[in-house]
Amino acid sequence: MARQGKRKTGSRGEAAILAGLARVPLGLTLLSGTSQTALAADSPFSALDQATDLLDYLYGLNLHSAAAFGLFMGLVSLTTITSLLLMVERRRSARVERTLRKELTALRGSDDLATLLMGSERQLLVSWHGRDSEPRFQGDPSIIGEGAPAQRALAFGTWMQPSDAAAAEASLEQLKQRGEAFRQVAHTLFNRFIDVEGRTIGGRAILRLRDVTGDRADLLKTRAELATSRSDLRSMTMLLDDVAYPLWIRDSGDKLIWANQAYLRAVEAQDLDEAISRSIELLSERARDEASRQRRNGATYAARVTAVVAGQRAVLDVIERPTSGGSAGIAVDVSELEAVRNDLQRQMDAHVRTLDQLPTAVAIFDAAQHLIFSNAAYQQLWGLDAAFLASRPTDGEVLDRLRAARKLPEQADFRAWKADFLTGYRSVEQQETWWHLPDRRTLRVVINPNPQGGVTYLFDDVSERFELASQVNSLTQVQGETLSTLKEGVAVFGSDGRLKLHNRAFADMWNLPLDLTAQNPHVDVIIKACRLLAPQEEPWIDIRGAVVGLADMRMGHSCRFERRDGTALDCTAQPLPDGATLLSFTDVTASVNVERALTERNEALERASRLRDEFVHHVSYELRSPLTNIIGFTQLLGDETVGALNPRQRDYADHIMRSSASLLAILNDILDLASIDTGSLELTPEIVDIRSTIEAAMRGLEDRLAESSLHLVIDTPDDIGTFVADGKRVRQILFNLLSNAVGFSSPGQTITVSARKRGSEVIFDVKDQGRGIPPEIKARIFERFESHTLGTRHRGVGLGLSIVRSFVELHGGRIELTSAPGQGTTVTCIFPNERQESPSDGGSVSSALTPIAAE
Repeated sequence: MARQGKRKTGSRGEAAILAGLARVPLGLTLLSGTSQTALAADSPFSALDQATDLLDYLYGLNLHSAAAFGLFMGLVSLTTITSLLLMVERRRSARVERTLRKELTALRGSDDLATLLMGSERQLLVSWHGRDSEPRFQGDPSIIGEGAPAQRALAFGTWMQPSDAAAAEASLEQLKQRGEAFRQVAHTLFNRFIDVEGRTIGGRAILRLRDVTGDRADLLKTRAELATSRSDLRSMTMLLDDVAYPLWIRDSGDKLIWANQAYLRAVEAQDLDEAISRSIELLSERARDEASRQRRNGATYAARVTAVVAGQRAVLDVIERPTSGGSAGIAVDVSELEAVRNDLQRQMDAHVRTLDQLPTAVAIFDAAQHLIFSNAAYQQLWGLDAAFLASRPTDGEVLDRLRAARKLPEQADFRAWKADFLTGYRSVEQQETWWHLPDRRTLRVVINPNPQGGVTYLFDDVSERFELASQVNSLTQVQGETLSTLKEGVAVFGSDGRLKLHNRAFADMWNLPLDLTAQNPHVDVIIKACRLLAPQEEPWIDIRGAVVGLADMRMGHSCRFERRDGTALDCTAQPLPDGATLLSFTDVTASVNVERALTERNEALERASRLRDEFVHHVSYELRSPLTNIIGFTQLLGDETVGALNPRQRDYADHIMRSSASLLAILNDILDLASIDTGSLELTPEIVDIRSTIEAAMRGLEDRLAESSLHLVIDTPDDIGTFVADGKRVRQILFNLLSNAVGFSSPGQTITVSARKRGSEVIFDVKDQGRGIPPEIKARIFERFESHTLGTRHRGVGLGLSIVRSFVELHGGRIELTSAPGQGTTVTCIFPNERQESPSDGGSVSSALTPIAAE
């Protein structure tokens, strides 16, 4: 057992030694990458020895050693395979490396070529590897501006023209989003041209900016200049079309080739083609020939001619200059200028005439101190010869002549005074001085510099003004004395509201102390002192407003004060032209007392008049009812319905009937007058047939006409027609007038009723041949209760003519009376004819009349 254990131990040791020996060549083989055969030559043991040892070892292996050996061999196999794979990969890597080195060499050559190409011209490349990637810049960024950073290339607006920048931005956006290639030539702000090209290459967006030079740059510049020239020409043409003056261009053959709209409007042509085809010319043939002649001589034609512009004659200033291909011309309408110039000349002439009419002497000297104008007052003031003034003398010569004639103020040193006076030519401000002449006249001299140079002298003789001022002072003193003697209180307040002037009556009337009025107190102080006697507040407020109110709102004011002592004062406030206010106080106590007595008496009379009217109105109504009964019963008796009457009874009944009818007419007249007085009487307008109304009024007097053996004549035209009025009142007017005419006419006489239309009036005339009316009665003939028999049997209450006048005036008309003793009487009633009718209306209107109007 011990031997076996030793053997086993020995076997394990040997195996370990053998394994260690075997690992050495394998490890060297794996690490060095060389074959085991090559390593065998360097091994300290020969292959035969190793094989023998291996076989011996194998024979001596037990089971545990075999497992270890199997594991070992597996590791050796793995190591071998790994070594083989490593060798294969090293060979492939070497091939790839050789390929990459070749490609690197080729890329370096391409990069050198690309660098050479990029440097051959000024350009800048911008690339994007994806839509949202950052741009990469390559090339020369100075293409967009000296010292500009490359990033500025994408800010197109900073170095391109606005239109080109907008187009480049839009194209670049399409390139990055959709891959659409583009190319354009951009015009920079520095007057250079950049070729902008965009395309996609290998999934990249490339933007190329290249400077355009050489012939192409010259061509582009020429094109740009041509486009600018065309744009300028188009703008100039549009501008010339808007010019208000006619413009035209002619060729070498003097034919029209272009004209603006003003020219076409002037010749009344629709367009240029019509003007050319019809040879419509603005200038006359004579003016065109003269312009052509001067143009052939190389001169510019300039003249003022007359022409017909848009159908109206006008004055034109024409300028036509020769050009390389013909001529160009312009016509300026100076008609208004000529009119203004003529008007200015007329105004200057009018001003000269006006200055000649001024009493102030005026002399105008130019910048050279020569007289260029003087009016008649100047010549009259100094007594200078007209020929001398017409010779345009200098200011110094005029002063010397006036000094020689002793017409200037006496001066100790005239030379110095003259030099000082002539300094007005160098002054810019107006100067004023006073001259006291040897002949005791005083002149106010105003020296006014002219804007164009020179001066204007104004010599105003104020001698009379000083004399008038002296007279005014004297009159003021007289006025003060006069005011002091007046019984009325007078006070004058200035525009500042302070007392300026007053008389003794004013101070005595209001008990004002002398020391108060001597201080020129304000109106408020005066009012406060006066209110002790007249405490009313409202009148004083009005007076204060009249004194201290605004100048443009002040007006006259009157009021009355009732003082505590029973005195009545009338106050009048009147604004004066200088802004002051005059207050006057008048004692009207006596007149107020009389006025009160008269007012009380008048009120008593009015009450009596009203009482009378009420009594008459009441009595008239109270009498009408029994009178109506009497008339009714009298008619009943006259009709003999209750029994037959003998002749005497019938006469009595007729007499009662006539008397009752007269009394009823009087009562009706009284009622009408009462209605007119109270304003309750209203007219009923209707269409009134004039002749039918006259006949109706006449029928009511047929019995009286027959009894008095009078003739009634109606004098109206057959076509008199109608008019609008109250038919009943018109018939009543005619009835009353005819009744008066019958009453004052003698048997056998004739009464004439005439009617006519005159313009917008209808006129009725009632004429009799009676005794006439004396002048003293005629003045009161239309008053109420005025009744005069004038030696006839006619009796009345005096209401007929009064009612006639009232009814005519209610219609808006008027009444006239013409009469003289022994010549009869004519009463004329004039009505307004509100509706104008033709004569043919008269026959057709009668059927339309109301029964009252046609009675």
